[in-house]
Amino acid sequence: MTFRGTYTALITPFREDRIDTAAFKALIDRQVAAGITGIVPVGTTGESPTVDTDEHIEIIRLAVEYAAGRCQVVAGTGANATKEAIELTQAAEKVGATGTLQVCPYYNKPSQEGLYRHFKTVAENTGLPVMLYSVPGRSGIEIGVETTARLAADCKNIVSIKEAGGSVERVNQLFQAVPADFSILSGDDPLTLPFMACGAVGLVSVASNLLPEVLVKLVQTCLDGDFPAALAQQKKWYPLFRGLMSLDVNPVPIKTAVALQGHCSEELRLPLAPLTEAAKTQLASLLKEFGLL
Repeated sequence: MTFRGTYTALITPFREDRIDTAAFKALIDRQVAAGITGIVPVGTTGESPTVDTDEHIEIIRLAVEYAAGRCQVVAGTGANATKEAIELTQAAEKVGATGTLQVCPYYNKPSQEGLYRHFKTVAENTGLPVMLYSVPGRSGIEIGVETTARLAADCKNIVSIKEAGGSVERVNQLFQAVPADFSILSGDDPLTLPFMACGAVGLVSVASNLLPEVLVKLVQTCLDGDFPAALAQQKKWYPLFRGLMSLDVNPVPIKTAVALQGHCSEELRLPLAPLTEAAKTQLASLLKEFGLL
């Protein structure tokens, strides 16, 4: 399986501190109807640090059940402990996930050799295709270009990277270093067009929780090579993409935005806190400006 197209890093709806299964199913149905390539449950946007192991696996199981083969399900099963990442990944494989997203280990800040051994060990213990996830703003370190190339060469099921380092230059470097069949995906909505102009072939999106049709169209326009049309779309929607990432830490603004549309509760789990009233008013104004409320 290849990773190419538009993927939604799904929010996890809660109600009274439980997974809101009805809202979750409706969110997935909405994504599928919009033509999304795949969904990514239990990533950062899905509040993975705040769910316990049983909940983590249950969210993946529900995602597989509700997607019902209509799109890929790339389960967020990375961890800062290799053993835990293996256990979560094997559980995801058992319940039917079609791929796994492996975040760069956080807090313990391993060396590049440590990263190589970590991801290689995870890959050796699953049959799922693996999408690496480099996000130095959260992890404190990045997966080096040489490390990525080494993993792509040595592990047949490490086939992609979600690049969220905010650097077009790094995308250029990755594109030079990895095999032609290894896919680079943007991990930042505002940088979709420049990343794809430099060789990325898709996006793992936060904003597509709110407007999946828009992101599907933008990515496909880039894949079609119509960059003037893509630039017009980027210009139109960029203020919204930027606003969703600047009002507070992800996923607070996106979950609040989806809740304002009536698709789920605003409920978050500590240590995440709700938007301030001032920020919520600003978000509502932004959504109204784009005809989303």
